[in-house]
Amino acid sequence: MANGDLTKTSVYDKIEIVNKHSIQVRRADCVMEEQADGSLKELSRGFHRHVLQPFNSSVDADGDWTHTATDISGEAASVQAIANAAWTDDVKAAYKAMREAQEV
Repeated sequence: MANGDLTKTSVYDKIEIVNKHSIQVRRADCVMEEQADGSLKELSRGFHRHVLQPFNSSVDADGDWTHTATDISGEAASVQAIANAAWTDDVKAAYKAMREAQEV
C-alpha cells in the first residue's frame, strides 16, 4: 500500500441476542487512507444492520402454519456461531409457539 491509497474494511462489531430468538447484527464499513507515516486515517464509517430469526413463519388461509428455517450460510462465521449456539431446540420451539399464538 502506498501513501494516499484507500482501503475498505468491514467488521461485525455488534451481534446481540434479543428476546432469546432474534439476533441483531451490525456491520461497520470503514474507508481508510494510508498516511505518509504508514498509519491509517479513517475517512468514513457507515453501518449496515439486519435482524435474524430462527424461522420465516407464515400461515395459510386454513390457519396452518409453515416455519421455514432461516438460511444463515451467507452470514459471517461469527454470526453463524452465535446463531447456532443461541437457537437451541427449546428456543426454536418457543419461537414457533410465540408466532402461532399471534393473531393473523
